[in-house]
Amino acid sequence: MPIVPEPLEPGDLSWAEDDWSSALLRARRAGRAYVYLNLVEQRLRSVVRQVLLPVYGTVEHAAHDDGAWVVAAAGPTQSEWVERAEAVREMSRRRGYIVDPADDDLVAFLTLPQLRELLVRNWWCFAPYLTDRRSLERALEEVEIGRHIVARNRVLSPDVLRQVERACTKVLAELDGRLGRHAGERLALDAVEELFAGRYGDMVAVFPDRSALQRKLPFADLVGEARTIDAMGVALNLLCQNYSGRELHRLAAAGCRMRLLFLNPAGDAMRQREREEGVKRGILSRLTTMNILHARKIRAKLAEPDRIEIRVYEETPRFNAYLVDSDAAVVQPYLRRARGVESPSFVLRAGSDAADPRRGLFALFDEEFEQLWAVGKRTA
Repeated sequence: MPIVPEPLEPGDLSWAEDDWSSALLRARRAGRAYVYLNLVEQRLRSVVRQVLLPVYGTVEHAAHDDGAWVVAAAGPTQSEWVERAEAVREMSRRRGYIVDPADDDLVAFLTLPQLRELLVRNWWCFAPYLTDRRSLERALEEVEIGRHIVARNRVLSPDVLRQVERACTKVLAELDGRLGRHAGERLALDAVEELFAGRYGDMVAVFPDRSALQRKLPFADLVGEARTIDAMGVALNLLCQNYSGRELHRLAAAGCRMRLLFLNPAGDAMRQREREEGVKRGILSRLTTMNILHARKIRAKLAEPDRIEIRVYEETPRFNAYLVDSDAAVVQPYLRRARGVESPSFVLRAGSDAADPRRGLFALFDEEFEQLWAVGKRTA
């Protein structure tokens, strides 16, 4: 009689802290990639339907989509995957999976590769609207790599995640000319962080210090093609030292209006701040004066000098803030015994709560700026 080994006890089934950390990291990266992939699929389905339905459909199809136009656009050689999509739709109908009538559309059941196949096969229909076929195809191939990894719950490395994000923003920019070159710059904030940031009072990113902030979000990317910049703090080094004076002039000449609020270099609050930072008396004051003169020099070169306004205030500095287009902001608190560059940095976006937009953190700092600006004094 064969000897049956005793079953091994599974032991403790709980996860260790490292296991949870690894799983959460994987979930965060996959979730971020999924949002991008979902946006691409929605946009591609919309474009495919909008372009191909008038070509392959009829008036009856437009009124009630039965999927015949998808079959016609796919052609006889691709009928197999169209039939599979139709079978999935029919099963979803029977099981009650289609909650929204708008989802009862055959094109909604096509996968990303199938949508890409429709686009490539019927490029002559899309050519008047989409300019670069090869670029779009390459971007869609990269998007498909990300979709494959996320669908199988594989590990997304930071490099692959960035590649997927770049490919998705490129596809969206190609499909929607209104986004133009700003798609890659603003999509991450507009589409991804906005989905999750509501729980954190407009806060979309936190960095341990200014150096970490600038590695992930260079100031040039924050201001972009800004129309307004409101800045307050001690010396405003992020704007006056870490941003090219030539670019600052170009931005103002292009129409950007700036209000710069410095701590009074000759005031008691400045001397108190120097003591807190542990620097020799006059160092921070001279740096602030130099930045004010730098801003005035740029202003003097403008055809419309009033586009850059400069004021100083005489109060204990509590934070510095750079508010861009009444939409995005970088805020840093001033800590005792720590320089501004060593303080935590927070990235905010204006709240989208139409019921009470004043509740967000962005609105709070915007109001603080306006109050201090009102009592600030113009520089001589």
